[in-house]
Amino acid sequence: MKKEIIYLLALILCVSCEDVINVDLPDTEPKLIVEGLLRVDKNEEFINVEIKMKETSSYFDENQPVQVESAVITYGRPLNDGLFETLAFSSLAEKEPGTGIYIPDPDYSSDQRIRTSAAQPGVVFVLEVTYQGKYYYAQTEYAPTVPLDNLEQGDGTLFEDDDTEMIVTFTDDPEENNFYVFDFDFGEFLTVEDQFFQGQQFSFSYFYNDSLNPGQEVTVSILGATEEFYNYMDLILEQTTDTGGVFQTPIATVRGNVFDVTGLDNINIYDNVERPNDYALGYFAVVQEYSQTITIQ
Repeated sequence: MKKEIIYLLALILCVSCEDVINVDLPDTEPKLIVEGLLRVDKNEEFINVEIKMKETSSYFDENQPVQVESAVITYGRPLNDGLFETLAFSSLAEKEPGTGIYIPDPDYSSDQRIRTSAAQPGVVFVLEVTYQGKYYYAQTEYAPTVPLDNLEQGDGTLFEDDDTEMIVTFTDDPEENNFYVFDFDFGEFLTVEDQFFQGQQFSFSYFYNDSLNPGQEVTVSILGATEEFYNYMDLILEQTTDTGGVFQTPIATVRGNVFDVTGLDNINIYDNVERPNDYALGYFAVVQEYSQTITIQ
């Protein structure tokens, strides 16, 4: 009985000695976040346009969706003088109030959907957003890709016995220096460039660390990428796979291609060389996608 009392007193002392540590984090001005990855399926008539608008919050809070004053996508083939040979536009509106998700405006006087036939090599897409009196601008070129030749489940492991191996095979386009982003479902991505296999068929293995259950379906996609989008995704993956903990200082602030161009006289300097802190987070890209789905054995 005496021994049990001693244990009980020790437990009470341990609990009573716990202190609450308040961490003072620096206040930073909220930034607009633009999640604008548009995936083009050439088998569909229209591009699935859904752009998410959010704003950064405090360190421990989730980023909240925001409502912007206007959002427009323009697209066409650029000329040497910065103008466009042909120019079309798509006015966006919030899908449902409070979601922060913007789609082609269904209430506009004309059809604002973008046909997949408009996505061709050399076509440039521009996103323009007005939010809280600021004007944001992003420009990207359509990035085509090649289809997947084969997708199969392997029986190899990397670190753990319950790893699941996925073997991906595709044939690189020999005419271009190509960049690819692979989407392995569950928020898992991989960047690949063709430096060592240009114009050849290439196979590689990807390992899922989390156990996948038999009968579970997994969809793997190959996305085209400009060199700029490839570099952006490469940095994002480098930082998000870091295991330094929640208080680890990021290697660098990953800047996308959405810039604050409020008050700029020349839109050709939209990358803000002399205004390095005026930008939104996120990226705007228009890429071709091929996908295959496999059932885990």
